[in-house]
Amino acid sequence: MRPDSRQSEIIALLRAVQTELRVDDLSRMLKVSALTIRRDLEQLAVERLVIRTHGGCIAAGRAALESEYHSKVAQNFELKQAVGRAAAAEVKPGSVVLVNDGSTTYHVAALLEQKVPLTVYTNSIAMITDLGRIPGIDLYILGGKYNSTLYSLQGGLTEQLLESLQFDVCFIGADAVTAEGQCLVVTPEEASLTRAMLRRARRRVLLADHTKCGSGGYFAYGTLRDFTLWITTPGVAPELSRTYRTMVDIKEA
Repeated sequence: MRPDSRQSEIIALLRAVQTELRVDDLSRMLKVSALTIRRDLEQLAVERLVIRTHGGCIAAGRAALESEYHSKVAQNFELKQAVGRAAAAEVKPGSVVLVNDGSTTYHVAALLEQKVPLTVYTNSIAMITDLGRIPGIDLYILGGKYNSTLYSLQGGLTEQLLESLQFDVCFIGADAVTAEGQCLVVTPEEASLTRAMLRRARRRVLLADHTKCGSGGYFAYGTLRDFTLWITTPGVAPELSRTYRTMVDIKEA
């Protein structure tokens, strides 16, 4: 990987996790030596893009937001980023796109730059910075009640707004996909909002890496049959994959 590409990856990681990253962590994630990472951080510090800390760095000008949302974004970062890249490839210039507030869908936002012009709707506060910086994207934020834990807007007002809109494609996450193909989230409010989103899109794409498969519990908002496409990562158990493929087209990132 070229130094400029690697440094862009470092910035993307910092934006996602919203906290300090250590040199050793970055070395492991990017598969380069600690010395290489230190040189990258020195360059980024000169450009005032990061602030060096003892043994690591934080994003310049951004508070280290300790929240459940950013903790989730940081989990399985490489898998979620791969899913996000594959999702961005599904977008056609000129589309009206809905991106919900999931920790995997977060990774779509910064990758839409090559797909402009676009109209993008989201209920995610965390995505505003990445989407808002891209020329050619008309960004709309779906209003509603602020959820400080998930860093998003939701509730009855958000659902009412959705009923007046129509999208070419929506990208939806899930906290778990059961062996029977049910798609689950943590709260009934999230489930209700996600159902509303699915109703308003012509093409519906599920973004969930293979670690979400086979889990149970939580609240169901639908099944794999409600989606046009599921983008996941290699590693789904063969018996589950056979069942899932009878319900939805699957693309591995």
